[in-house]
Amino acid sequence: MLSEKLKNKQIILASSSPRRQELLKGMDIDFLIKLKNVEENYPSNLKEEEITNFLANLKANAFENDLNENELLITADTIVWHNNKALEKPKNKKQAIEMLTNLSGTSHKVISSVCIKNTKHQKTFFDVTNVYFKNFTKNEIEYYVTNYKPFDKAGAYGIQEWLGFIGVTKIEGSYFNVMGLPIHKLYDELIKF
Repeated sequence: MLSEKLKNKQIILASSSPRRQELLKGMDIDFLIKLKNVEENYPSNLKEEEITNFLANLKANAFENDLNENELLITADTIVWHNNKALEKPKNKKQAIEMLTNLSGTSHKVISSVCIKNTKHQKTFFDVTNVYFKNFTKNEIEYYVTNYKPFDKAGAYGIQEWLGFIGVTKIEGSYFNVMGLPIHKLYDELIKF
């Protein structure tokens, strides 16, 4: 389907996330991984998808003069939005435990933005999923953080890991968006692009 439409394009995923790579593979798309070091800073007045849109664009703009005619770049960014602030990747065990303690027994939004770019166009879109957590015990949080080391994950958890299995009571929206890529929207946007 999509692979037909993209057969003369070289898809580049600018993400080191194993989850994003796995999801893109699941769409039967051949792609290369190219990474650039980007300082992921954003203006402090930004909220929710404004943050992820800004960062997805920032990552794409790092490739400004490096794309060939037949190349199509995909960048993405994900945050957890809770109590009117962004939870990014925890810097250490203490921060991860703190984040999960705050998320315990509540709902939060997971927002992912994606930017598709070629030499002529750039398109950014986002998706939002509401995730509901049960009340975690202190032991459950410590077990998860110690054994799964979720330091590369926004909000300090992966829905596809142990904590997601035992703790997610309900989700509204795309499961894959919580993993870091709103793959259903990406499919549609790639067909249109």
